[in-house]
Amino acid sequence: MKLSLTVNGQAHALELDTRTTLLDALREHLNLTGTKKGCDHGQCGACTVIADGRRINACLTLAVMHEGAQVTTIEGLGTPQRMHPLQAAFVKHDGYQCGYCTPGQICSAVGMLDEIQRGIPSHVSTDLNARPLLSAEELRERMSGNICRCGAYSNIVEAITEVAGSRS
Repeated sequence: MKLSLTVNGQAHALELDTRTTLLDALREHLNLTGTKKGCDHGQCGACTVIADGRRINACLTLAVMHEGAQVTTIEGLGTPQRMHPLQAAFVKHDGYQCGYCTPGQICSAVGMLDEIQRGIPSHVSTDLNARPLLSAEELRERMSGNICRCGAYSNIVEAITEVAGSRS
């Protein structure tokens, strides 16, 4: 099937098997290997990307379901010379060890902070009509789908909290 996607601001025309996941399209057809294949079951978050402004697990969705979508991967957030604020905070706070989960963690955190800015509540939000605050409980709930096998959670929380504080 023919498919068009805009990935990291660049238009792509692809011809894919309809069973190709968005993750495999990104990695195998567009050579964007920053997004990782972890569990391939949507449980670890290593494959998290932002599609049309929402964070999603790229391993759980078919590429053809995103015809015309705007997709942002870790490669589209920043460069080593000009990092996204979350990338810089992860470096500053050593929010990674092996680094395998880091792209998904950062993309998820970008999406999470955007959700909070837009006032989207989570399961632990106390007031569904008020803009959520980034409490420790909110952060844990919103990042619960991203697993770090090295256990760098406290550093990841520090990095996200720093960037969230600068956006307030």
